[in-house]
Amino acid sequence: MNKNYYAVLMAGGVGSRFWPVSTTDNPKQFHDMLGTGDTLIQKTFSRLNKFIPTENILILTNERYNDLVLEQLPLVKQDQVVLEPAMRNTAPCILYAALKIQKMNPNAVMIVAPSDHWIEDEQAFENDVTACFEKCENEDVLCTLGIQPAYPNTGFGYIEYEKQDANQIKKVAQFREKPNLETAKDFLAQGNFLWNAGIFMWSVSTIVNAFKSYQAKQFELFNNGISCYNTADEQEFIAENYPKAENISIDYAILENSKSIFTLPATFDWNDLGTWGALYEKLDKDQSENAVVNAQSLLIDSKSNMISAAKGKIVVVDGLEDYIIVDKDDVLLIYPKSKQQDIKQVRGQVKDEFGDQYA
Repeated sequence: MNKNYYAVLMAGGVGSRFWPVSTTDNPKQFHDMLGTGDTLIQKTFSRLNKFIPTENILILTNERYNDLVLEQLPLVKQDQVVLEPAMRNTAPCILYAALKIQKMNPNAVMIVAPSDHWIEDEQAFENDVTACFEKCENEDVLCTLGIQPAYPNTGFGYIEYEKQDANQIKKVAQFREKPNLETAKDFLAQGNFLWNAGIFMWSVSTIVNAFKSYQAKQFELFNNGISCYNTADEQEFIAENYPKAENISIDYAILENSKSIFTLPATFDWNDLGTWGALYEKLDKDQSENAVVNAQSLLIDSKSNMISAAKGKIVVVDGLEDYIIVDKDDVLLIYPKSKQQDIKQVRGQVKDEFGDQYA
């Protein structure tokens, strides 16, 4: 394996649209959402560990998930778990991780990837990432993997690349916000738009220099702790200084400012598993298009339902169509698939009505 290859797994999100399975104390990346025997973070770690050395994979997460990470990833040591003492979006934690890696290995190239995405063709994923790594090693560029859009999705941001660029890795013209349906249709018709999956690659020197240029205060804040990183003094410095960081995404902080961004249209199938409906699309289904995770089921006159329950639990459903049915501990959710985006709000209502332990 290439000792200059590093990975940062983003594992701090709550995944509130997957409630009641995904909760504040135990979010979706730590669950076997697909019923495969592995949790999403375990699948992601394994995928990256095929070409990135075990000791070079860092897990970026909230302090409350430290024990879950170590329990589910036994190959990971405590010093590979980078803990955020406060929620400050993606830019501060990426800068923090990049500075740590740069101190370990100034020649490093790194991938930043969510820990909860579904990718089936892992060899194609490796090929795409290493192609970007090679470009990042040889040029002062920032790279992203863009997903070929399957339909005019209004829930993703888009990457517009220069249409005339015939190279495998294409120059980015601009990033576009989540569009309305008509705009999304127009993007697809133009043919040079990709979904932004939030998977980034760059050399540590390039990303650190980008922060110097575009986020000078943020850079100064974290660079002041350079002598502490990867030592016993790191935790104290981060606990004091991390909450002072600006709450800003990597997209706004760096990507929308840089003129040296490139994208590789991914050659693998991808799903961000952002909702129960997205999970439903990736699961095997019965002859009536019902998808069942873990449970045993008796389904009568029921079609196109997403059902999740404890392993071995018997679920009987009669006369339901296009519903999400989730049985998890003290919560039973029976909810129309057409309203799946509202589950985040329902979770908040349950929390207000019945207490934090249910959210």
